Amino acid sequence: MQTLTLIDRLLQYAHLSAQELLNLPEYEQIKIEFSQFLSLLESAEVRIAQKNIHDNWEVNVEIKKIILLGFRLGQLISMGDESLPFVDKDTFPIRQFTPSEKVRVVPGGVSVRRGAYIAPSVTIMPPSYINVGAFVDEGCMIDSNVLIGSCAQIGKKVHVSAGVQIGGVLEPVGELPVIIDDGVFIGGNSGVYEGTSVGPQAVIGAGVMLTRSSRVYDLINECIISASDTRPLQIPAKAVVVAGARKIKGTFAEEHDLSFQTPIIVKYRDEKTDAKTILEKALR
Repeated sequence: MQTLTLIDRLLQYAHLSAQELLNLPEYEQIKIEFSQFLSLLESAEVRIAQKNIHDNWEVNVEIKKIILLGFRLGQLISMGDESLPFVDKDTFPIRQFTPSEKVRVVPGGVSVRRGAYIAPSVTIMPPSYINVGAFVDEGCMIDSNVLIGSCAQIGKKVHVSAGVQIGGVLEPVGELPVIIDDGVFIGGNSGVYEGTSVGPQAVIGAGVMLTRSSRVYDLINECIISASDTRPLQIPAKAVVVAGARKIKGTFAEEHDLSFQTPIIVKYRDEKTDAKTILEKALR
């Protein structure tokens, strides 16, 4: 079945409830076609989000709708084996890799759900979990204790350090997923969550938390970066972001010397400016 025909067919059922789907005479055939759809995601023939001709990211709402259909379509079954038993929807089994795919999956607790694209030369260290709709491009290192949530888009040669969480965004269907562009380094125990896009070659320091509601203070350009109703939080290309702090106003807060954690851009990679001095001071 051609890609467009398969997607159009599955979209006919995207509005139905789990019980309505179960009552359909073609129920089993829909499940077969949904499995074929997951194969399209795994081969990157279809993708949750891509750049348009203006180099801006756009979400494919129809693909998200079909993924959500899969949850209503599936039935809970026992999976795994005696060493690692689990229960999940039969429409979303764990992916199995072969040496020909050139993905290095180190033993010790790695799970990649069906419907996630993992490019050749990606290394996944245990324990890690990559959810449906995620896209992980060539040359990425996924370190231990990493979560890559549903639909997250990870570019080429991204280093995701130990303990990092990349948020998943399935609903609302029009919401742009977390975007991590090419060459980004994400430091240990940091988190990049819904409503955030990280530009190429940026560095996210250890322990930094980024969400749509974050206000990022750019010391170099002396400005504040934040999201809007129509635009995600966008970390600029080559920005080096570290965890800082901002004082909380008010008598009680001042009395107890309280502050908010605040992401701060302290330099831009490869720029020969006095930003190096600012970086050294900020990290002391």
